[in-house]
Amino acid sequence: MRPLLSLLLSLAIGFPAWATIRESHGYAQFGSLKYPASFSHFDWVNPDAPKGGTVRIMGAGTFDTLNAYTLKGSSPIATANFLQYGVTGLNETLMAGTGSYDPSGDEPTSSYGLIAKTIEYSDDRSWVVFNLRPQARFHDGKPITAYDVAYSYRLLLKQGHPQYRTSLQEVKRVDILNRHRIRFVFKRAGNPLLILRLGELPVLPQHYWKDRDFKATTFEPPLGSGPYRIVKVSPGRSLVFERVNNWWGEKLPVNRGKYNFDRVEVEFYRDSHVAFEAFKAGEFDFYIEQQAKNWANGYNFPGVARGEVVRAEIPHQIPTQTQALFLNSRRAAFADRRVREALGMMFDFEWTNRTLFNSSYTRAKSFYPNSEFSAVGKPEGAEWLLLSPYRKQLPPGLFSEPVQIPQTDGRGIPRATLRRALGLLAEAGWKPSGQYLLNGQGQPLQFEILLVNPNLERILQPYTENLARIGIQANLRTVDRAQYKQRLDQFDFDMILLTLPQTLSPGLEQWQYFHSSQASLKGSKNYAGIDHPVVDAMLEKLLSAKTRGEQVAATRALDRVLLWEHYTIPNWYIDYHRVAYRNRFGFVTTPPYTLGLRTWWLKSMENRQ
Repeated sequence: MRPLLSLLLSLAIGFPAWATIRESHGYAQFGSLKYPASFSHFDWVNPDAPKGGTVRIMGAGTFDTLNAYTLKGSSPIATANFLQYGVTGLNETLMAGTGSYDPSGDEPTSSYGLIAKTIEYSDDRSWVVFNLRPQARFHDGKPITAYDVAYSYRLLLKQGHPQYRTSLQEVKRVDILNRHRIRFVFKRAGNPLLILRLGELPVLPQHYWKDRDFKATTFEPPLGSGPYRIVKVSPGRSLVFERVNNWWGEKLPVNRGKYNFDRVEVEFYRDSHVAFEAFKAGEFDFYIEQQAKNWANGYNFPGVARGEVVRAEIPHQIPTQTQALFLNSRRAAFADRRVREALGMMFDFEWTNRTLFNSSYTRAKSFYPNSEFSAVGKPEGAEWLLLSPYRKQLPPGLFSEPVQIPQTDGRGIPRATLRRALGLLAEAGWKPSGQYLLNGQGQPLQFEILLVNPNLERILQPYTENLARIGIQANLRTVDRAQYKQRLDQFDFDMILLTLPQTLSPGLEQWQYFHSSQASLKGSKNYAGIDHPVVDAMLEKLLSAKTRGEQVAATRALDRVLLWEHYTIPNWYIDYHRVAYRNRFGFVTTPPYTLGLRTWWLKSMENRQ
């Protein structure tokens, strides 16, 4: 029956009948899957973890909607660290292991069936079929079908956040083969990453959304399909999740040992100092530390001394997010590469790290810190071959010099660096006049650094003082989250400090961050307004990579071009988790690619199973 079905499938989409069609319980973008079809659980979980009890967690900031899939409003999962808790209320995806929903702990580019029991795909990666589990259900008991998958695809494409339009743009058509079988046909062959991205598609209930306004903000918990449901909402302040009884996915290999708490209470804090005091007082159970100064000096309270609170530094191999000051090159002053380079020279990381961070951080010298995707040394090998056709469109030094990030001895900006920065600014038309730099029209070089976290003011104030030394007026402005999001969506800023999440397998999200098509798309993540033909070309090479080696070479080439064009001022990173937690949890281990809080359990439940 299978050979006949494969033949009919091949003929139906115009693919050679003799081509290989693979069917599998999972999918690896490159190489082979670690776990066979017969696997029962991941190595880094306790498959018999006891279930029960209540856990309390902290939400950072606030929220004004529970719909996480649209541009309008800020949902809980958009707040810092929320996805790391593993309790989201989001709809289940077709596959698990890649993306941000349920990341793999020990494989970089593999996913396994969740709603989809198996997948089929051609050896040229021109289409994929997802075979759905008949037992998959929404929380109201209705089955998840191929009609829901197709509806979700079309809904997110037309009305969802712009990131979905970007990630789904390579799909040519969708065919419902039967209630539990759906096929996506691609616009071009040789697109292995698109199968992973489609596996990350959240499946929304058609019967729930068809008569509702999908774009509207809402505090009504949308109908879900995952291990938890929201049972109580205090708008902007708190949420309560309860584990779903007899959840259809509980015994799947990808879920064994996960989602062990019966109840999860979330309290949101707008101020991190208030939140930390609440943690010290026992108001919640986990604190993922973001501030080096507090990590070094803030944990001298009695709970730590008595062993009631564990303070842990847990190494990881996760590519660190891109954290930087992003310069909006849509602004006339920042459109000149020389201005952007000069502004980068005035940021004294070494002084900041020593004085403000207790020397806790490492300077980011790449858009992909802590990974093999960083451009190092001079371009060579496959990376050089990718870049060499574009010599005339790139700075000459890119081929002859390593990427250079300005460094100091931690005692201030050297005079030579000041002279170099002023020289670049003069070449760009900015000349000293009194205490300011003026252009040919007599306008001063001034801009605003837009912030949402007031704690960043003390960190960036020295940077503005360095700029003032050479006649540049930079003002810090901190706004609330709603205004901040609105201004980001409209690109209404000069400079911002933010982060871009990175993955173990760079792909379509890089298109969202850096491709020229995203530069004028409101709500996109191309915050710097990058519109560069070589960046576009490297993104094309990245998305068409057929091996891990090709992917690494293309990402390094992309990284090198972005760094030489000075679209950002790189910040800092650490290669370990900083987490404090109540000493009442059990877990097996922390795998290299995720913190894995979704696998923890309460020790008090161990003798009740």
